[in-house]
Amino acid sequence: MKPINVGLLGIGTVGGGTFAVLQRNAEEISRRAGRPIQISVVADKDTERARQLTAGRCRLTDDAFAVVSDPDIDIVVELIGGYGVARELVLQAIDHGKHVVTANKALLAKHGNEIFAAARQCGVMVAFEAAVAGGIPIIKALREGLTANRIEWIAGIINGTTNFILSEMRDKGLSFAAVLAEAQRLGYAEADPTFDVEGVDAAHKLSIMSAIAFGNSMSFDQAYIEGISRLDAADIKYAEQLGYRIKLLGITKRTAGGVELRVHPTLIPAKRLIANVEGAMNAVLVKGDAVGATLYYGKGAGAEPTASAVIADLVDVTRMHTADPEHRVPHLAFQPDAMVDLPILPISEVVSSYYLRLRVEDRPGVLADVTRILADDGISIVAMIQREPSEGEEQTDIIMLTHKTREQNIDTAIAGIESLPAVRGQVIRLRLEELL
Repeated sequence: MKPINVGLLGIGTVGGGTFAVLQRNAEEISRRAGRPIQISVVADKDTERARQLTAGRCRLTDDAFAVVSDPDIDIVVELIGGYGVARELVLQAIDHGKHVVTANKALLAKHGNEIFAAARQCGVMVAFEAAVAGGIPIIKALREGLTANRIEWIAGIINGTTNFILSEMRDKGLSFAAVLAEAQRLGYAEADPTFDVEGVDAAHKLSIMSAIAFGNSMSFDQAYIEGISRLDAADIKYAEQLGYRIKLLGITKRTAGGVELRVHPTLIPAKRLIANVEGAMNAVLVKGDAVGATLYYGKGAGAEPTASAVIADLVDVTRMHTADPEHRVPHLAFQPDAMVDLPILPISEVVSSYYLRLRVEDRPGVLADVTRILADDGISIVAMIQREPSEGEEQTDIIMLTHKTREQNIDTAIAGIESLPAVRGQVIRLRLEELL
């Protein structure tokens, strides 16, 4: 049978892995797809490096736009990244009737609504399993495996860099800055780690999963995003004493008032499986009404783990290449005319439990003043630690865990607590999720 011809845009880490795995497992992949899948042309600015990686097994060009308009290409794999040129290339490929496979979570989070609409109009597929959690097949699980369920919530460790940093801070008691430097030395963190450590990368991925879970449009621009750069090693230690681990979680929930879409450091009970995901690994916990909680774990980045997802998409597209567009799996799981426009809740409306750390003067009556303010805002305390001050020390830490309350209530209470004469500095606030 005639092979499917693929145009590969970008042969960096993931592109190189995709080329290598496709070559190595060509026979197995062909048996699964029903026909051979071959990379016919690679576009990359560094043609010399591309030549070394491909060893003359395909055509090379430095003009990606020539690839997306090539009539002999059936599927375009976009692995360039970014918002600008990648968006133009994907839209032009669609306009020329090409199916598209991409690992570009940022592109889909920001421009997915436009891209999917264009693909529907032109009758082509856009596949993006590799855009979220690397080699973990979470998109297929949400879009197909859990299709009988009403998804209630998703909570995911979906950035390996931040999970490595938090694991090292907990294990070694080091500061964020010290562990970040080590992560950069080992290649887990970029020279400019902002997208990772400030939660933006996780929010891109969460926006995609949320849209699939709830049949909503992409809403990245409405996500609440808080990173780990201001996290103190002391809070990781106190959380451990209370039986919790701190992870950077992407959380999306369906509520009566709308959809929660938030990324932030989160306390999780240490006995939960997801709390024990260490190093640069990823894990996604999905709660469905019929199946209950399901956990998906694996490598969230890297050349071959991500290539695994890219090639799985190539196989899916190849199988459905000639199918009636109306009978393909919808991009976002729900039929296009059945999508909804659920509001994204502002963080002030989110209901959660909280971890509070206060630096206070060590004198009588302080704790009573703090608990009175919390009670006035309808906030009750679940657990508390009051650190015994060292000899000669005049200040101490008080750590509290609260029952669930609305974020705006905790904001009001914190403002009141910080105004007390005996409280020194800002109150540290982290959110807590039981994930039941």
